Amino acid sequence: MNSYIVSIKETSNDTIIKFELNKFITNHQSFEYNNIDEAKNSPLAQQLFYLPFVKKVYITSHFIAIERFSIAEWQDVQEEVATQIQDYLNSGGIVINETETTKKVPVTVYAESTPNPAVLKFVANKKLVTATYEFTSIDEAKLSPLAKELFHFPFVKSVFIEDNYISVTKYDIAEWETITMEIREFIRAYIEQGKDVVDAHAPEVLKTTTEALDKSFEALDDTSKEIVNIIEEFIKPAVASDGGNIKFESYNPSSKLVKVILQGACSGCPSSTFTLKNGIENMLKEMLNGKVETVEAING
Repeated sequence: MNSYIVSIKETSNDTIIKFELNKFITNHQSFEYNNIDEAKNSPLAQQLFYLPFVKKVYITSHFIAIERFSIAEWQDVQEEVATQIQDYLNSGGIVINETETTKKVPVTVYAESTPNPAVLKFVANKKLVTATYEFTSIDEAKLSPLAKELFHFPFVKSVFIEDNYISVTKYDIAEWETITMEIREFIRAYIEQGKDVVDAHAPEVLKTTTEALDKSFEALDDTSKEIVNIIEEFIKPAVASDGGNIKFESYNPSSKLVKVILQGACSGCPSSTFTLKNGIENMLKEMLNGKVETVEAING
């Protein structure tokens, strides 16, 4: 039988480090633990929490990521942790107690209206993802088993997933009054069964995308960077509360035109023009002292 080999990999977050495995350790599932009590179904995670600097433990099919407290630096302890994980696995230690894992976790999901009449926001009582995902077709939904399932409903046009909610855009063939309960119950049951909302490797794909975006940001002119920072700090949180997302697309210093991409509930929303003119555009004009004249939206 081949032995487990652990490789240490840095991440873009200096408080988190990954310990990659040469073999799968879970059945294509991901788990996140914030403390030793939450880790009742994972003897491995519980053992790791005995290390005083361990803040969070993430376990996926092919790696273990650990977030540390500031009392230690990874360069001082990472080799010790890697050895501990490797020895534990090679001694036959249990990663996930399947009996505990199969127990259903009570989940509640409620539907919330958005400014876009074609979009409804389904909010869960637990965090679903750590990043933002948008899918406009079943072919695009390769990273999300949940989104794939939702696209099997003939009236689902697009799916937007962020934090603890899912925004669903419908086609005009159906009315929310007749389909809301069906979608809400489907999402609730799916989450309660412990199924993956996104694939285990989705964070890796997202990391690659994020790194590319970081490089793109550094290449921007100073005004564009200011616009991005304003969007991230002041505009995006408000847009997210309505089940949507906004991203910077471009800035033309000659025409003073800013283009943004609207996603989720904001995409195609009838009130988005009003929001752009009376909210986003006015804010950028005021904060950037004449550098911006117009904001245009591109539906994501």
